[in-house]
Amino acid sequence: MEKKCIRREMLAVRDALTQEQRQRGACLITERLLGHQWFYRCERLLCYVSYGSELSTHELLYEALRLGKAVYVPRVLAEHRMDFFRIRSLEELQPGFHGIPEPPESGETYDGDIMAAGHGDGTGELMLMPGVAYDPYGNRLGYGGGYYDRYLAAHPQFMTCSIAIGYSCQRTQRQLPVEETDCRPYQVILV
Repeated sequence: MEKKCIRREMLAVRDALTQEQRQRGACLITERLLGHQWFYRCERLLCYVSYGSELSTHELLYEALRLGKAVYVPRVLAEHRMDFFRIRSLEELQPGFHGIPEPPESGETYDGDIMAAGHGDGTGELMLMPGVAYDPYGNRLGYGGGYYDRYLAAHPQFMTCSIAIGYSCQRTQRQLPVEETDCRPYQVILV
């Protein structure tokens, strides 16, 4: 129940951002991530497609594709599962689960076994994930479906190369309630 109250409160704050604040946030996160060594070195980017009042990832996805990175975005499947499918253009995206832009299911899925994620050798993966709220301890509160928690548990290589992103208004000073099944992103960047 506490998580539902926090979600409702934080989503109301995020939904109240002005168009100017949203555009500024999108520019700041794109600039910050394009300069991040993990983004620079990654060959495969797994990234959410922003929807509604989420921090926009469209420019970042566009730049990753332009730079020749293999870009994978999530699609919700049967039995509350999520997988990442490769896209080669943002035009491939179509409204899917809850109206969220998704790739076609017929595409190439991310195969987590192709290479262990790593950054020391200049190759590897990077996952960018959304969230509703973040606390000072690096905990992330998602939307309540557990999709990213299950995905991270099944793909532990992302425990050291995942970044949750959002607006600075999504930071709470109180510790978020954490369950045993919750997976913490390796890094949180709020703008």
